[in-house]
Amino acid sequence: MGKIKTWDELTICDNFLFLKVMQNQRICKRLIEKILGIRIRRITYPVTEKTIDIRYDSKSVRLDVFVEDDKGTLYDIEMQTTDGDATDELPKRARYYQAMMDMDVLNKGEFYTNLRKSFVIFICTFDPFAAGQSVYTFQEACKENPALTMGDETTKIFLNSQGNREGLDPDIAFFLDYVNGLTAKGRFAKSIEDEVQKVKEHKETRWEYMTIMMEMQKQWNAGRTEGKAEGKAESVRSLMESLNCTAEKAMELLKIPAALQPKVLALL
Repeated sequence: MGKIKTWDELTICDNFLFLKVMQNQRICKRLIEKILGIRIRRITYPVTEKTIDIRYDSKSVRLDVFVEDDKGTLYDIEMQTTDGDATDELPKRARYYQAMMDMDVLNKGEFYTNLRKSFVIFICTFDPFAAGQSVYTFQEACKENPALTMGDETTKIFLNSQGNREGLDPDIAFFLDYVNGLTAKGRFAKSIEDEVQKVKEHKETRWEYMTIMMEMQKQWNAGRTEGKAEGKAESVRSLMESLNCTAEKAMELLKIPAALQPKVLALL
């Protein structure tokens, strides 16, 4: 499982703290505006860690930060710190998230034209495509005529904190530097740093984190004593119940190796 970070060691890259910071609607709204280069009148909420479970036998999805703006556009923002097989896994995860968002908002009998404009945004502490860019934006385009887009109003964006900052919005550049562990610069990055400190000073939130970490450690220890796949499966199952999270999120928290994950899933 590796060393569990203390409360004081957490940074904006840590999922728990990132979710708490994104509950500040002003910061969440501004981040979306800066990434997309748009202005939003308001966001009606962020809902952190929204679970989408379309059918009892389907793979459920837990979105980190799920936001809707005043025009009905949907945004999913994810912090990603482990690369694994990023070039294979991340794009397909983004595809699945977007599909599940569509199914979640489209009621039975509705026309496909009622599907909402949507964005899936990954903030990565590594380069997911090894091309050196700080921002990768993907939309459906015609192979024979790249200038012709499908117009399905879906966009997938991957931010890379390790990328080249040339031509980047200064606030996003400073934000990615802050994600990299550098001192916050610029009003926007400093506002995020201020929110991080505000969250860290909240005693109830600190206790919430400590409780989750203790449960993770307990389940990890149980998994070590009960064998590999079987023990890990029991730990994942218990963590899913205690934290109300998906199997994938539980395995991520428990840092179960990618090679072992299919065996664990088969036992759940």
